[in-house]
Amino acid sequence: MLHKIISLTVRDVRFPTSLEQHGSDAMHTDPDYSAAYVVIDTDCGLKGFGLTFTLGKGTEIVVCAVEALAGLGIVSDFRGFYRLLTSDSQMRWLGPEKGVIHLATAAVLNAVWDLWARAEGKPLWKLLVDMNPKQVISCIDFRYITDALTEEEALDILVKAQEDKQHREEEMLKEGYPAYTTSCAWLNYPDQQLKQLCTDALKSGWTKFKVKVGADLQDDIRRCRLIRKMIGPENTLMIDANQRWDVAEAISWVSSLAEFKPLWIEEPTSPDDILGHAAISKALAPLGIGVATGEQCHNRVMFKQFLQASALQFVQIDCCRLGSVNENLAVLLMAHKFQVPVCPHAGGVGLCELVQHLILFDYICVSASLSNRMCEYVDHLHEHFASPVVIHGARYMPPKDPGYSCEMLESSVQRHQYPEGDSSDVCDHVGQKCVAGDIERHPEAHITRALVQLTGQLTVAHVELTQGVAGGQSHLGQFFFLSSTPDVWVCFAVSQPCDTFTFHNLLSRTQRRHSTSCFLQCRYRLLSKSSACSLCVL
Repeated sequence: MLHKIISLTVRDVRFPTSLEQHGSDAMHTDPDYSAAYVVIDTDCGLKGFGLTFTLGKGTEIVVCAVEALAGLGIVSDFRGFYRLLTSDSQMRWLGPEKGVIHLATAAVLNAVWDLWARAEGKPLWKLLVDMNPKQVISCIDFRYITDALTEEEALDILVKAQEDKQHREEEMLKEGYPAYTTSCAWLNYPDQQLKQLCTDALKSGWTKFKVKVGADLQDDIRRCRLIRKMIGPENTLMIDANQRWDVAEAISWVSSLAEFKPLWIEEPTSPDDILGHAAISKALAPLGIGVATGEQCHNRVMFKQFLQASALQFVQIDCCRLGSVNENLAVLLMAHKFQVPVCPHAGGVGLCELVQHLILFDYICVSASLSNRMCEYVDHLHEHFASPVVIHGARYMPPKDPGYSCEMLESSVQRHQYPEGDSSDVCDHVGQKCVAGDIERHPEAHITRALVQLTGQLTVAHVELTQGVAGGQSHLGQFFFLSSTPDVWVCFAVSQPCDTFTFHNLLSRTQRRHSTSCFLQCRYRLLSKSSACSLCVL
């Protein structure tokens, strides 16, 4: 049955993960895991869901790019449709096949793949596994990579993997695909939290752990020693610098961590520096440390060059950085030809849900090997998905629901949609007047919107004030008011009165949430854990 697409909508969805330092690393110190979330509607009521992952600010730019692509018609030839999306004679100037426009391409294509799998009544991995090799090849654009992998070579790989394919599928359904965890050791987690998370993970059967590094060498040595002691010598440790270093610095820094026996160093330098990665790989090889990269590798062409230059020992595909399933299929096949294991990037918003389909296809229909292969798992935000990932015994269990597993719960989308979502509990005092401190020194300020949110020990207040207090910064007990425009004021809370230096430091760490309303996000501990409106104490 043919389904006619009647609309494509996209929404900006943001989760305040920075409040508890989830996702923090040496380069991304305060990420708010977010997504440009796409829904395709058809004339028969069937929907397709897709997304691309972002870190908060700038998601609205990706949304605009998705809307710009939405007018392009879907053609029956999937390879042709991929090329249509990536080769528009005007929009390709914004890439081509890289950056914001490629993130948007991934969101659209992810929704199309989800729609296709739903129409067939299969999870995406099963849709791919059930294709014959020629059907898989028909989805891939081989332009620019035939010097590394021809269409004929790719077909031969898929044909050879047909042997014992059914056995491997049954194995995955029974045992699942091996995973490693990054959830225990985000860079800004305190030691006590790190220890507790490691203890809990070990009890749950995890044997492979990744640690964020790169901010301070001595602290990295201390944290790696702590983690290695916690997990023991028999378990696997990886380290991830998130592009922190220059080439020589990377070699020196990682050499100093070699005593902890990391399997790999992930993203040691600029994600665009192919020759730099090659130099690092060569220097670290005698230490038994590999190089992993790819989560910010723009496209199949860059992966081709990484592989040709022997610049990486572990390929980390990303379901939203590359052009969806289509381009990831090309990279899986190239990686197999060059005999480099694929260990995908996951985490974020929905990345675990997406990538599980590709790793299953890779094992069943491409590599037929689990040697040195594992997929990242991050235990955040799965509760917002209609078909959340299932982990059992530190393994991804194959999803059973039709589609690409990236449908979000509508209640979660509405709650976290930016900027109009209700991701915080609305204060009962919205629309009322609040006396800000001493009335004689601080005239009344009318609260047009006040939001309060609890996350652990954090209470977050986003407040837009009009008819503000005159001039500069006002210290009001536990609160500061900052003038952003003559008639708009933003209040954020801190745990205690502080001096000028501390106050300016807090401001420098505060993130602007909305360019027109001048919302600022508060990330600081309050004296009280109460969910009551913080402004009521004034």
